[in-house]
Amino acid sequence: MDSFLIKGGTPLHGTVAVSGAKNAVLPIMAATLLTSEPCVIRRVPNLSDVRFMAQILTWLGAEVSMKEGTVRVQARKIRGAGDYDLVRKMRGSICIMGPLLGRLKKAMVSLPGGCVIGARPINLHLKGFEALGAKVVIEAGYVQATAKRLVGSAMFLGGRSGSTVLGTANVMMAAVLAEGVTVIESAACEPEVVDLATFLNAMGARITGAGSPTMTITGVKELHGAEHEVIPDRIEAATYAIAAVATNGDVTIRGARPDHIHAILDKLKGAGARIDCTSDGLQVRRNGKLKPVDITTLPYSGFPTDAQAQMMALMTLTPGISIITERIFESRFMHVSELTRLGADIEIEGPSAIIKGGKPLSGAPVMASDLRASAALVIAGMAAKGTTQVNRVYHIDRGYENIDGKLRQLGARIERIEES
Repeated sequence: MDSFLIKGGTPLHGTVAVSGAKNAVLPIMAATLLTSEPCVIRRVPNLSDVRFMAQILTWLGAEVSMKEGTVRVQARKIRGAGDYDLVRKMRGSICIMGPLLGRLKKAMVSLPGGCVIGARPINLHLKGFEALGAKVVIEAGYVQATAKRLVGSAMFLGGRSGSTVLGTANVMMAAVLAEGVTVIESAACEPEVVDLATFLNAMGARITGAGSPTMTITGVKELHGAEHEVIPDRIEAATYAIAAVATNGDVTIRGARPDHIHAILDKLKGAGARIDCTSDGLQVRRNGKLKPVDITTLPYSGFPTDAQAQMMALMTLTPGISIITERIFESRFMHVSELTRLGADIEIEGPSAIIKGGKPLSGAPVMASDLRASAALVIAGMAAKGTTQVNRVYHIDRGYENIDGKLRQLGARIERIEES
């Protein structure tokens, strides 16, 4: 397994470009299954998760080509069952279920995997499919959904931690080919959901209210091919912004969408960052001394759970006490033990992490447990004295395109150690 070797203490300076959003492109790739006509998706990041999704689409019978940030898919004839070993490796692969059910009126998909950050049940996905008239059975590790016909209905998709992003996407993709009108209450409002709706509407769907808690989908008989450019990755942009502040650097983030990361920028400003909008992104640097902040993760447009670990790395460097409360995933503090290896002082009390910051970090070997934890450890390693080795960076390759190369462009002393 590859690792990163980081020599810390160098401020980041320069310009970095944000890639397309991983959490947007996976459902959009799945949505190409809804038509037999060719679809073209641009600004697609070169990530292991994207390659996994391409393999899944190919297994289902689609013709897929990937070249220089553009993916072309044509799903003339497809099968209704996903490969067990492929689907179980990546949670995002569950989003093939909605398109298969919508087009074929049947779908069989293995229960998905992904990062180990707590329970992420798909009960709301299945609730939505059943509301459309599908019969759902879980057996031998597979989820099977079948329907003679799908009929639009009103449904509520709120859960214990708020709305479900993938669940909203999945039900939306099934509903576009259902008869009648579907109304989703407590729909996820994330920009990635809006981007999927934009692509589906370009294919001929009739979706209104995307980006609000109430989404209305009027079913159509068929969809056609379309072209689409994926939105920039807001979590990647946030990660580079946090890294700029953590290393006391000055970074311009090209392609960043301030309107997608208001909550993160607000907390960064509170922590002592100066943030200026540019013609095509953001410029981020420190504005005096670092200051502690309290954060609670919430569904969009609140502070995203996917930026929690990175902000914790910054707070370990900040004099004073910061409190981060995780309200989305109950096991998303697995990076805490690794940050303490670098010298951080963090205590866990229930859903909250209490960070007593300001002590200097020193390099050490650490182990990445999930995608965003990996990013947090890279940030901490760049700010620490000495050398940090971050192991198991296959996690970070799932969601950050060429992160080590981009950081080197900004002056970071980071090297990928390839292991057979």
